[in-house]
Amino acid sequence: MNSLRHNGIGMTSQRTRSRMIERLREQGIRDEVVLAAMNAVPRHLFVEEAISHLAYDDKSLPIGYGQTISQPYIVARMIEILRDGKPLNRVLEVGTGCGYQAAVLSHVAREIYSVERILPLHERALNTLKELQLMNVKTSYTDGFMGLPEAAPFDGIIMAAAATHVPQVLLDQLPVGGRMVMPLGAQEQILHLIVRDEKGLQETRLETVKFVPLLMGRA
Repeated sequence: MNSLRHNGIGMTSQRTRSRMIERLREQGIRDEVVLAAMNAVPRHLFVEEAISHLAYDDKSLPIGYGQTISQPYIVARMIEILRDGKPLNRVLEVGTGCGYQAAVLSHVAREIYSVERILPLHERALNTLKELQLMNVKTSYTDGFMGLPEAAPFDGIIMAAAATHVPQVLLDQLPVGGRMVMPLGAQEQILHLIVRDEKGLQETRLETVKFVPLLMGRA
């Protein structure tokens, strides 16, 4: 990524970013902290230059290796659910992808730990996040199915890929009061919220979504 791209597109992106924020409000996003974070992150820097003019449309876009950057509404919705109107301390993101969601999370939580199983995506995200000087994001090239036990516990876990079941190893990294937002399902995927309280785990089905599948191992 070069500075010309950063500066050139960046000069005109604020207007389109503002339109994205208004659209998110119309779609029901109410958390002003999340909206401010979405407004602060230049989404066009996380996609290929050839499709950067589509960056602020409400659609997912390809980022290579069979992966996508989620549509803005889904990113905002999942972070809004994760925050639940409260400050976040330490968050685990499973599936760094291009790094966009980690960048948004960096504006709403104190520490972000993000894991990615595809090495070229991990390296690309790392470079973009460094260019944006988001120093509270730590990325790891590792199997997201295992979470990141050495940095646990996390008061928030957010998954950017659909699992067929909730990995127990991730639940083990969620303390009392912790919240996990993740898509579940194969053919039909449903966004789930899992909260650990004193009585155990409480699970809520939210809405239909479409994500790439969660795969084990590194690639």
